[in-house]
Amino acid sequence: MHAPDDRPALSVVVPCHNERGGVDQLRRALTRLAAALAARGWQSEFLLVDDASSDDTLARLRGAFAGDPTVRVLRHRRNQGVAGAIQTGLRAARHPLAASIDADCSYDPLLLVDMLPLLDEDTALVTASPYHPRGAVEGVPAWRLALSRLASRLYGALLRNRLHCYTSCFRLYRRAAVAGESLRFTGFAGVPELLWRVDRRGLRCREYPATLRRRRYDQSKMRLARALGEHARLLLLIAAQRVGLSRLFTEKLISTYPRK
Repeated sequence: MHAPDDRPALSVVVPCHNERGGVDQLRRALTRLAAALAARGWQSEFLLVDDASSDDTLARLRGAFAGDPTVRVLRHRRNQGVAGAIQTGLRAARHPLAASIDADCSYDPLLLVDMLPLLDEDTALVTASPYHPRGAVEGVPAWRLALSRLASRLYGALLRNRLHCYTSCFRLYRRAAVAGESLRFTGFAGVPELLWRVDRRGLRCREYPATLRRRRYDQSKMRLARALGEHARLLLLIAAQRVGLSRLFTEKLISTYPRK
């Protein structure tokens, strides 16, 4: 029998959709992250959520991480979107502290090690922030950057927690604060929606300056028209509830947009 491991522990969720070109890069990155966490006295587990990929991502993930007891590969039979995949991972996680990171490593996964001290007992969520004064962006198309900055400004005008970025899915969480949330938008808009649901309960959210880099392989999975529509409806919902309109009215207001 082994003595119980009383080290602090972190569950890391990685949403994956059509990531066949980046599985080897992801494996190397998670190996470095596990080693960096262990050097600080942390144990870790990794939950890779295949969001109904249409390529061989699932098989590649299973092959690349076969035999690693710290890695679990989960599967969606129907595509739910990045926020839906994150929620699946958070609900399946074994530890009270959790993280979500991008499969393409557009943020350096080692940032989590530096972000962990911010997740104190009074904080429910810590997000990476490329728009922080000490953050940076490298190689991201100007149009996408402009839309993302605009979205963050609009969310910032409506939410209690004042951040520079609300749309990054590279985050740390107190899992109890987020795992039970049921999101209306499970695509890209579900990322700020989850933060809003934490925010409206009066919980503290913090940010850490980070560098966002362009994907090294394939193309972004974002569908521009759909993402813009989701963000517009979510902002409308937040604004309506902010001014005190009834929940029934606000639900009807956006009911033409079904759950994915």
